[in-house]
Formats: sequence, structure tokens, C-alpha cells
Amino acid sequence: MNEESQNEKLRQHFARRVTAQARVVLDSWQKIHDNPDQATLWREELGGACDKLVRYARRFEMKEHASAGEQILQTIAEWQPDAPLTDTLIEQLEAGFTALRSTTRRSTDPEQGAEPQQYRRTPVYIALPNGELTARLIRQLEFFGFRASAFCSADELIEACALNKPETILMDVTFGGEPNSGIATIERLQAQHETPIPIIFVSEEDGTIETRLRASRCGGEEFFFPAVDPGQLIEKIEAYTHGNNIEPYKVLVLDDSKAQAKYMETVLKKAGMIAHIITDPMDIIRALESFSPEIIILDMYMPGCTGMEIARVIRQQDKFHSVPIIYLSAEEDLTKQLQAMSLGGDDFLTKPIDPKHLIATLHNRGRRARSLLALMIRDSLTGLYNHTHTLHLLEQEIVRARQKDQPLCFAMLDIDYFKKVNDTYGHPIGDRILRSLSMFLKQRLRKTDYIGRYGGEEFAIILTGTDQDGARQVLDSIRESFSNLQHQAGDQEFTVTFSCGVACWQGENSQALCERADRVLYASKEKGRNQVTVACD
Repeated sequence: MNEESQNEKLRQHFARRVTAQARVVLDSWQKIHDNPDQATLWREELGGACDKLVRYARRFEMKEHASAGEQILQTIAEWQPDAPLTDTLIEQLEAGFTALRSTTRRSTDPEQGAEPQQYRRTPVYIALPNGELTARLIRQLEFFGFRASAFCSADELIEACALNKPETILMDVTFGGEPNSGIATIERLQAQHETPIPIIFVSEEDGTIETRLRASRCGGEEFFFPAVDPGQLIEKIEAYTHGNNIEPYKVLVLDDSKAQAKYMETVLKKAGMIAHIITDPMDIIRALESFSPEIIILDMYMPGCTGMEIARVIRQQDKFHSVPIIYLSAEEDLTKQLQAMSLGGDDFLTKPIDPKHLIATLHNRGRRARSLLALMIRDSLTGLYNHTHTLHLLEQEIVRARQKDQPLCFAMLDIDYFKKVNDTYGHPIGDRILRSLSMFLKQRLRKTDYIGRYGGEEFAIILTGTDQDGARQVLDSIRESFSNLQHQAGDQEFTVTFSCGVACWQGENSQALCERADRVLYASKEKGRNQVTVACD
């Protein structure tokens, strides 16, 4: 290799490092954009990532990246710690990020002016020897809002992971050309990270127990033998990337000691949880109603009452019957601890409290509570809200819309010719279509919107704070995008469409609103399907 080609290779290497860091900055902003109420928690992370970008860009003489980064850093400096983002600051930051996006645009990115793609915070890495399958997977993943990158060598993959740790890696066990060379690459890679990266392994030839065990020991969450089609792989990738988007736990703390309560608040906020602290037991009912906690921490002994008595009062309310209650006390008598838990408690922590022990306990209890709640209110196939809970949410949003005088729309979707899909390709493929549409909707709608599986191939969407024109626009965009998504059944590829009916709330009850949306859904069917119809005033 001559000196000129070697310099060009180094230049390309450095350019990739700057571009990769720019995408870290963009992903950090996306996280803040998606969770504005938690913006102050990620201010420092955004600033650190942007500072690193500017240093890289200056070192490697990439002036456009450096200029955009400096513009963002200047605005972050004006954003006071623990202060919310103002509209002016958001506008200034957006200007900097618009400049950064234009310098970081890839050939596969949408053209300027096209609908922006919403990516998850970190990418998915793909290491497969089959280039055709890899290209198909990347196209499908981008439909679902993921950013995916493919790699041709182990060294390139390891270098990329050092720059930007991925959500998950899809790895062929023979990646690199030798038996188990893909697993060996993952073993090297995992040794460089404090927390393991979830790995989905695929194999065309080797499904032995020895290979499966080795794959599992280095972080293999799934092992497909023989390899499966893109639809199944994307479902698994979605499952292992969902964990990083979990909403923070809402924790209510009742402790009569103000110093202890403040300490608890600091520990919980540092762990990314939302804490609500009260020091007077008589405020418990008001706090429950206004905060709606997912976990409750009670001091055992307080003036005027005990934690056990408060727990019994809490358990008398049906909606808090399954909320985990954790007692805090210096009490070391095991009999008294067991008695306390028999009166409505789920766990007992002794003072002084180890912060790591506390946070681990809260995560375990919170996870289990959410899982139990999901079984009651979510559809088992798609993970969306079930019919009953969707109607409950609609009634709540009608009350809120009436109180705040805000618009509200309710939409019903129905997959076109779904029976034909089941008859032609089989029910497992039909189930995959339902899951694909649910993923598609979740990726493209706001967190303030609610999506439910209404029954069979019907879906319901509650669009809060949205008028008739806004609902039509967003749902028609989703309809058009979904109609272009290629589904696979064996060697065959096909597309699926849906019809939609939208009704804007006009002061009626939830049943009447549902009936109006249902009528215009059937109007869409009668007009030829694959369209959105809005109920006329």
C-alpha cells in the first residue's frame, strides 16, 4: 500500500469516528425529545457527547461537524442545570441539530424535506455472511424505526461497538468463515463492556448443544437453528431493544424523618426514578390520588400511626391492591418483619439502607408489578391494550378533554382481506402481520396516544390533543408507509393494507364515539379499502 492510499484509509477511518460520534449526539437529543419531562436528567449526557464530537471534529479537520457541535454546546451552556427546557432553548438546539443532521446524512437516509425517520437511541448491528438477507433486514428494520448497520469483519464490528454500544447484535455463529468464529468475536467484544450486549445468534449448519451453550455463555439471548426469516428476527430484535425505553418507576416515599426522606429522594432520582416524598402520614390519601405510584416505600414507625396501619388503608383501595409496598425500619426482629409483611407489605429493608440494595429491590418489585398489570390490561399476542382497557382509557381521555377543552380523536383500523392472508399463508403468518402492525403503530405514534387491539384484526387508537385534520394526516401517512412494507412467507413476499375510520369527539360518551368511528371504518371498506375516512360533523 503506497503512502497516498494509506493516508486515504486513515482519513476514512477518522471520518467514520466523527460520524459515529455525531450520531451518538443525535440519539441523545432524540432521547430528550421523546421524554421532555426527564430532559434535565440527560442534559449532562448530551453535553458530554457533544463536547467529544467537537474535539474529534477539530482534530480530524471536519469543519461542518465542529461548527454544528459548537452551536449546540453554546446553547447547552445557556441551559441551567435542573432547569426545564424553554421554547427558545429548544428552537436554538433544533437549529444546531438540523445542521448536524445535514452533515451526518448517509446515502440511505431520506432526502431533505422527506418525513424524518425516528430512530431508537442506539443502533442494531448485523454480522451475517448472507449479504442479501442483511440488506433485506436493514430495509425492514428502518420501516420499524430502527437504525441498523452491517459489518464485514470482526475487527470492524468491535471497533464500532467501542464507539457506540448497540442495543443488540444479530450474529451468525460462523461469521468470519470458521466454525464458531462468530461466537469467538462476541466473547472478545463482551470482555470490553461492563454490561453485556444482548446477542441473537443464527446458524444454518450447527445446532449442537455444545455450540448453543457457548453462545449462551457469552450473552446469547436467542439461538435460531436453522436461520429464520426477517419477520421473526425483527420481532426478537424489537423485544431486546424495548428494555432501554422503559418508563421510569414512580415511587412514593413516606418517612417522617425529613433528612431520611431527602436522602431517599436523591438516591431514587439518581437511579432515574420519579420520586414523590411525603413526611406526614395524614397526607397519604392525597398523595396516592395525585401521584398514582407504582411502588410505595413506608417507614415502619411514625408519630400517630405505623407503616402497617398505613398499608392496610392503602390496600382497602382496589386500584392500589397490587402496588408493591416496601417497609423501612431499624427493626431486626424477624417475627415482627414477617408480621408486617403479612399486613399488606411485600418486602422489608432494614436501616441503614444500602442504595444498591434499595434500587435492586425496587427494580425487581417494579418489574414484577408491571408484568402482572400487563397480563390484566394487555393483549397477549401484540402487547397492545386489550379491548376493555382501551375503552377505559377512552373514557378517561374524554373526561380530560372536557376539563381542558382540548380536541380528541378516536380511530379504528381493520386489516384488509385478513382472512385471505390466513387462508393463503397460514395463521402463524397472520399473527406475525398483527404483531408487525402493532410495532409499526407504536413506532410512529406519540407516547401520549393509546393503541389497543380491539378484537381480531381490528385496532383502536386514541389520539389525544389532536383535531380531525391532524388525525387524518398522521394515520394516512402510517397507512401509506405500512402498505409498502414487504412481508415474507417462505420464499414469497407480499404486502398488506388496512382501512381506517376516524371520529373526532363532539361531547358524546365513549360508546357513541366508538360507534361513529366504526361506521366510518366500514365506509372506508365500502369505498375500496386501503384508505382513511373521517366522520363528518
